[in-house]
Amino acid sequence: MPTRRGEHVLAAAQDDLTGAWVALTTYRVLTLTEDGEVAVDRPWHEVDTGAWDPDSSTLSLSWVGGTRGLQWQLRQRTGPGTIPQVFRDRVSASVVLVREIDLGPRRTARVSIRSVLGTRELVDQVLRGRGVRGDDRELEREIERSRRELREQVGLPPR
Repeated sequence: MPTRRGEHVLAAAQDDLTGAWVALTTYRVLTLTEDGEVAVDRPWHEVDTGAWDPDSSTLSLSWVGGTRGLQWQLRQRTGPGTIPQVFRDRVSASVVLVREIDLGPRRTARVSIRSVLGTRELVDQVLRGRGVRGDDRELEREIERSRRELREQVGLPPR
């Protein structure tokens, strides 16, 4: 697996169901097929949420932007090793600021500033809650206000 300058593999384990390898690096989440082909290569700031289920030894994650999430069972082939701890650490390391917006049912959003760990560039992200209507002007105004405030707090120029 090729790594980038300054990048290190922090944890790796093999999925019980597919045989794919999950590799967590300082900058990225990778999966490699049993043949060594890279199947997933995504930076940490693109991970929205994740969960470790110790009963089933399963790591699940979802991506920013709603792309289909992933799930790996890490029990029989290699065990999870430090995958759960490294996963939590790397996602946390990419989060700089977060603001939750809640204007009521189906009127929620999360605005965040995330760090691109490989470059230390800061980016803003908006994640609208389930069922949010695209024509909710009040929610969109609140999102833009929050976005401006968070960008200002970290020294980013207004959009």
